[in-house]
Amino acid sequence: MVEPKAVLGVVSVALGMVLSPGPNMMYLVSRSISQGRRAGIISLSGVVAGFLVYLTATNLGLAALFAAAPQVLTAIRLAGAGYLIWLAWKTIGPGGVSVFAVRDVPHDPPRRLFAMGLMTNLLNPKIAILYVSVIPQFVDIGAGNMLAQGVVLGLFQIAVAVTVNLSIVLAAGSVAGFLVHRPAWLRAQRIVMGSMLGALAVMLAFTRSASL
Repeated sequence: MVEPKAVLGVVSVALGMVLSPGPNMMYLVSRSISQGRRAGIISLSGVVAGFLVYLTATNLGLAALFAAAPQVLTAIRLAGAGYLIWLAWKTIGPGGVSVFAVRDVPHDPPRRLFAMGLMTNLLNPKIAILYVSVIPQFVDIGAGNMLAQGVVLGLFQIAVAVTVNLSIVLAAGSVAGFLVHRPAWLRAQRIVMGSMLGALAVMLAFTRSASL
């Protein structure tokens, strides 16, 4: 049985992660701005397929490992926190670029859009850390059936990601047009998203799984 607080925790983390700049968001925004909403939606379907691959692979292989060696989970948790701090610095630090900055990309057919969305997600280290390190923190070993817990929590993460990313795809063109002549707003977006990543890193580093 998945506890409501675990669901709330995963939803909160998933929301913070999906709102932070990363390969998935940058790819979806660039496609939506340059090739239209339909291309963005097709690309998003590939991203969702990538989530399902991660969901299946991690829950089938990692539940038994974490039950047998909890210290492995601790090591992964700290590695995940370190990655989030690095990603926050990449977002806020010198040379950071807003995800809504307009970029020129070539037009591609639907099959390629889906494949690129899939590969972008599968090769996205942020999503790998999310499934390998973050979501397992909310699985209660004592509650039994870790596989079922991991699947349910992963589906909540996917639901959040799809909802937010679809909204971004539909609004990307309008947002980019609004921000293109407002550099201060672009900087503010970078600062807010980078700060959210930093806060998630602190939470992940200093919160033990038993208290989540």
